[in-house]
Amino acid sequence: MFESAESYAVLPASDLDRAKRWWKDVFDIDPIDDSTGGVMLSIAGTSVLVYETQFAGTAQNTAFGIDTDDLDRDMAALRERGIVFNEYDLPGVTTQNGVVEDGGMRTAWFDDSEGNIIALGQRVPG
Repeated sequence: MFESAESYAVLPASDLDRAKRWWKDVFDIDPIDDSTGGVMLSIAGTSVLVYETQFAGTAQNTAFGIDTDDLDRDMAALRERGIVFNEYDLPGVTTQNGVVEDGGMRTAWFDDSEGNIIALGQRVPG
């Protein structure tokens, strides 16, 4: 089963043109497929379908994650492009300067132009 299948992430957008501009401005990504129903992007080896819907930005959970080998470097680069990292003070999750360290991971979260929460994480050798 699924021998020839491929998978992709799906992110909603209330304004597809704004979302495309955001992905270009923040990650310098151009669509690999741009159709009426949405746009397919590729980031860090993962395909992402961004499609237009009125329900965009309503989820209060992480919608997409990116693992990196240098969290501090990539956070600095994203901050230079206007990204503001979320601060959380929840049971079991308290960020310091946008970062939580837990269970061998350092993770930071930020919102895309549509209110989707994206995680940026680095596995810490232990």
